[in-house]
Amino acid sequence: YADSEGYTDEDPVRPEAYKYRDYVIRSLNADKPLDQFIVEQLAGDELVTQPYQNLSPEDADRLTATGFLRMAPDGTASGGGDQNLARNDVMAKTIEIVSTSLLGLTVGCAQCHNHRYDPIAQADYYRLRAVFEPALNWKNWRNTKDRKISLYTDADRERAKQIEADAQKIEEQRKQKEQEFIEQTFERELAKLPAEVRVTVREARDTPAANRTPEQQKLLKQHPSVNVTAGSLYLYDSKAAAELKKLADNAAAVRATKPKEEFVRALWEPAGQTPPKTFLFHRGDFEQPKQELPPGELTVLTSHQAVAIPANDASLPSTGRRLTYARWLTSGQHPLTARVLVNRVWLHHFGRGIVTTPGDFGFLGTRPTHPELLDLLADEFMRNGWSLKRLHRLIMTSTAYRQASQRDPAAPMSDVADELYARMPVRRLEAEVIRDTMLAVSGKLNPKPFGPAVPVMADLVGQFVIGIENLNAGRPGVVIPMNGEEFRRSVYIQVRRSRLLSVLDTFDAPAMEPNCTIRNASTVAPQSLMLMNSELVMTLAVEFAFRVSADAGDDTTAQITRAWQLAFAREPSAVELNDAVAFLIQLADYFESKQNKRRPAVEREALQSLCHALLSANEFLYIQ
Repeated sequence: YADSEGYTDEDPVRPEAYKYRDYVIRSLNADKPLDQFIVEQLAGDELVTQPYQNLSPEDADRLTATGFLRMAPDGTASGGGDQNLARNDVMAKTIEIVSTSLLGLTVGCAQCHNHRYDPIAQADYYRLRAVFEPALNWKNWRNTKDRKISLYTDADRERAKQIEADAQKIEEQRKQKEQEFIEQTFERELAKLPAEVRVTVREARDTPAANRTPEQQKLLKQHPSVNVTAGSLYLYDSKAAAELKKLADNAAAVRATKPKEEFVRALWEPAGQTPPKTFLFHRGDFEQPKQELPPGELTVLTSHQAVAIPANDASLPSTGRRLTYARWLTSGQHPLTARVLVNRVWLHHFGRGIVTTPGDFGFLGTRPTHPELLDLLADEFMRNGWSLKRLHRLIMTSTAYRQASQRDPAAPMSDVADELYARMPVRRLEAEVIRDTMLAVSGKLNPKPFGPAVPVMADLVGQFVIGIENLNAGRPGVVIPMNGEEFRRSVYIQVRRSRLLSVLDTFDAPAMEPNCTIRNASTVAPQSLMLMNSELVMTLAVEFAFRVSADAGDDTTAQITRAWQLAFAREPSAVELNDAVAFLIQLADYFESKQNKRRPAVEREALQSLCHALLSANEFLYIQ
């Protein structure tokens, strides 16, 4: 997922991409069966009747789901360069995303030649490409502005039309009043002039500007006070101007009640189009097309069951290729899809998958450590309606998951890679979870769900931080208040390919190039430096201390106990409690000796330092 196009340095933002992100979150929260979830993302448009008008919430969801196939880096929106190359790169990256996420295979090298290690022929690659080419037709490319589908209904349009009519009535009233005020003001100003020029001044003023004689133009310049216009009325009559402004504000308020026209960024095949032909490109060069190829699955995956993907399904306005392919993937007969999905869930819970290369089940990937377990989970998953929540429950109530992280002395010492699950591996929290947990512990987490991405900008030292960019001559200007949006969960922070939020990037946030098949979990010095010096971490440490004081009062022991409960979900041991009390006393004494502050102030600073240390502790950052 990304909120920007990537590909070029310009990296344009995708304003409507967040609707796909929200669709995913809503689907997972509702435990939408994953087979339905996959079909909607690959072919949701083929489940909706064209034309896409007066969409029901269900149909709007299906179209939004196809945003999955709009997530690849896309340089065609930036213009310039070789557009045909950029378009074919979008197709190649989309196939890479689909294959690594749903097939657990790296098929990309078959774009240029037969796969060197896996039995994937170059012709197979282009047969798979033919499945998606009718919607990603590089010779009939749909530009960024043409990828939107309006969610406006006829009822919305009728409502907007009625509201505009009401606003126009107010506007007409305002214009009538405005003209009356102008005429009244003109008459007052005219009366101030000598009697002998009033008639000629009136005639000059009433003559259209284009028809005024030089004498009339000169006369009006000599008496500028009579040049009363809508723009200058406030200089003569502030009360009248205020009344007109109130009417204009009323009209604007009425217009603001119009239903907002929302759009979704979707992928679909134009109804009635002739399906494009797919050719094998010699050495992957689109300028060297060879034989034409029909749509099809990789041969190695159909050896036990033939799969026919129609070139053009006569029962649908589209070709039906993606819909047939999606249903094959989720049929329960596909040899990889369910295994790839349950392996990713296992990876999420244990820090590594049963197949430790989740995006590559092929020859260069690792063999499953427990192949029977992988098969069992995949079978259970499909038998129980592709329910992700049930799969989570099955894994998390297992003995394997409920093991402690301490090594059992009786466990075989030869199991240095912990492949036997004799204990739970110690894992560091993901980057987003570290930030979200800090926000939760400090009491600052904003639980607001969904909506447009929280923006990211560069600060004065070049780090990417949360904020609304406000450049003045190329330099950051006045800080624009975020009103609590800066404390929302990390999943709602803008994912811009060229602007990874620095606090997340330091802790191995995934780079979407084009997607991330597995996260890194490094331990490097910049992480400690970020925790020590980050303005965000220091701010949250202060808020953490305020929360502890509010909950526990002024009693030092109660404060320490509450801090441990919030940070580590446990109470401190006797040794930890004694050490923390001594730390607070010594630090307060030090601050008092160095600063001209009263004791309560330095005690508060000492508590803030303790809270800062807890947010940086291994126990806070690692799951045991």
